[in-house]
Amino acid sequence: MIDYDHAGRPAVQVGNPGPALLLLSEPARPFEDGPTLDFLIKAHGPWGSIETSVATWGGDGLDTFLASLAEDFRGWEGARTWHSLSYDLTLSAEHRSGGHVELTWGIHDRAPSETWHFETATVYAAGEDMRTLAAEMHTFLASVA
Repeated sequence: MIDYDHAGRPAVQVGNPGPALLLLSEPARPFEDGPTLDFLIKAHGPWGSIETSVATWGGDGLDTFLASLAEDFRGWEGARTWHSLSYDLTLSAEHRSGGHVELTWGIHDRAPSETWHFETATVYAAGEDMRTLAAEMHTFLASVA
């Protein structure tokens, strides 16, 4: 669900509240005219919370990846994967029975330490729910164009 932070910047809540709630926020271009686009990802749950900065090259096509999953709503074999520029955010998508897509979000500590790794899954109805997520992600990534 697209929302806005205290500074009026878009934020995307991923998935339904469950074991972990993911929030992508604070999109920014660290170099004014450069293609680098960074944002924060936070995971909150009863176990605590983590957050890290995600570095991308113009969003690394995350919205396009999600849109391609929506277009293939009838399903596919195996896992489709996406990763950010520095692998600090990874995403694996599998089509499940009943017309659902399971997205496994991986949040990783930055290299070279890579001392921790967190994963959680969210489930969406194939088709329209995935289209909505892709559109929200597009709005989020394009907000600092």
